[in-house]
Amino acid sequence: MARLRRLVGAVYLRWRRSIQVRVVTSTLCISAIVVAILGMFLTQQMSNALLDGKIKAARLQLDEGLSTVQRQLGNQPDNGSRLDNVMAGLKARSGPSGLYEVYIRDTRDSSFDGYSTNELRVESIPQRLRDELRRSPADTTAYTFGKLSYVGRPSERGLIVGGKAGQFELYYLFPLTQDQRTLTVVSQALVGVGVVLVLLLAAIASLVTRQVVIPVRLAAQGAQRLADGRLEERMRVRGEDDLAALARSFNEMAANLQDKIVELEDLSQVQRQFVSDVSHELRTPLTTIRIAADMLYENRDTFDDPMVGRSAELLQSQLERFESLLADLLEISRHDAGAATLDAESLDMRDLVLRVVGDIQNLAERKGSKVLLQLPGEPCMAEVDRRRVERILRNLLVNAVEHGEGEDIVVSVGADRDAVAVAVRDHGVGLKPGEGQMVFDRFWRADPARARTTGGTGLGLSISREDAQLHGGWLQAWGEPGAGSQFRLSLPRVAGAELRGSPLPLVPPGAGGRPVFAELEAGE
Repeated sequence: MARLRRLVGAVYLRWRRSIQVRVVTSTLCISAIVVAILGMFLTQQMSNALLDGKIKAARLQLDEGLSTVQRQLGNQPDNGSRLDNVMAGLKARSGPSGLYEVYIRDTRDSSFDGYSTNELRVESIPQRLRDELRRSPADTTAYTFGKLSYVGRPSERGLIVGGKAGQFELYYLFPLTQDQRTLTVVSQALVGVGVVLVLLLAAIASLVTRQVVIPVRLAAQGAQRLADGRLEERMRVRGEDDLAALARSFNEMAANLQDKIVELEDLSQVQRQFVSDVSHELRTPLTTIRIAADMLYENRDTFDDPMVGRSAELLQSQLERFESLLADLLEISRHDAGAATLDAESLDMRDLVLRVVGDIQNLAERKGSKVLLQLPGEPCMAEVDRRRVERILRNLLVNAVEHGEGEDIVVSVGADRDAVAVAVRDHGVGLKPGEGQMVFDRFWRADPARARTTGGTGLGLSISREDAQLHGGWLQAWGEPGAGSQFRLSLPRVAGAELRGSPLPLVPPGAGGRPVFAELEAGE
């Protein structure tokens, strides 16, 4: 049974994946149905033609026999020897092979069953045929089909025709065995021809389909190799037909795509290099400015003009933000260049959450928010890069504090056999429809008129997303206008393993709206 299921599954898979198999199978089925219908129609027509010819010949034979009986017997008194002579003469005309049997009956003698030839049983004459002749006027003939019974040999199907000649009823009984054999031979020949015809049609369909499918299949294979990064892939062009035009169009598309990809790669490389070079080059003058700014900031109370002291404080804060921006630019350029590496170690996610919450506790108090923790009682161990995960959690918490409108912030930690997750829930402004697609974009702000009170650079969520993907995890968001938002970080317990699910829900319990954003699985 299992082998049969595997066989059916393999056939079904082959059916789904191969146009040629579907076309050949469809042609085979349709042609088989058409040939079967035509075969049945032809067999029926031949059968009717044979029977019609048989009936006409039988009636002609019957008319001749009735004439003989009328001429030789007429209405004279019964004479057994004369009747025997008539029967012998009628039977002799059937030939030595016995094309028919003859039965004659005198209607005036109800006690006598009549005369028949070759041990023919009287019950071979159906009673309904006798009754029909009895009710019919003179010179009437009738026929029917029935079973011919003999003494000493098997019965057989036959045609029975009868008529009246004065006081006598004459019946001819024609066996149909030979006709049935003829129909059987013809039917077998039609079946054989039909099978051969169906197979030929299937072979023709397979040949024609193969001429079309093979170039399409080669194009699909070329497209797959092109998608795998083999930009030099090209199709062979043969002839000048439509398939050759398809090959040429594919090659032109591949060449243009290769040129564009190379151009974009060069442009992206220039862009990454520019960001990296600018970030590095700015560090030297920034270091000098930092030294001078620190000196001014430390002596701000000694200046006679209060505005100078205030300027020193502003210079210090903006330099700190500038340094953070440079650090984020360097980090994002590493991700863009594919140079970011993972320094994974086995850690308890609860400890990382407690540490980050402790770091931003003062900021939350200044904003009037309280951070509530929902931690499991058991360790949530996972192989993670401490620095990157702490940066993700810090970005999520700072973002929740900035947009939480002073409401409580809930941090939940969960784990299952394959993954760990941290969810940060705020009850602030939330996300409007359409904003969810941009929440992880670089330098994106929900409200451009709103100031960054926490000094963010606009790259935090973008870097967090890259860090999550580097672990093989997800960073996803849910939001609802006026009901707050929730960001969920899901990481595999083993760094780089495939993540199939998250132990925490994306939509927080009790939230009635639909998620306006769910971004995004690693690698997308």
